[in-house]
Amino acid sequence: MPARLLWKLSGLALTLSLVLAPVAEAHNDGRGFYGTTNDKVITNAGFILIVFFPLFIFTMSMLQKALDKRKEARKAAAKAYLGNTQWRGGW
Repeated sequence: MPARLLWKLSGLALTLSLVLAPVAEAHNDGRGFYGTTNDKVITNAGFILIVFFPLFIFTMSMLQKALDKRKEARKAAAKAYLGNTQWRGGW
């Protein structure tokens, strides 16, 4: 693609985004997706975040622990299999 065409397309995209950006969120007077908020809504959202992050960290830690346990068991089984030469076939 020629560089001149690339510059023209980039300029057009920038111009369109600057022109259309104010129109994109003008349908609800800037209130956002939820609508009008008050102190109770903000406080409840904060409490939800306070509860969510420790639960998420705990859940992911337990998942990682279980996966590490499986990995170590798989490594031990592979080591035990390679260590028993009398049970391996061949000459």
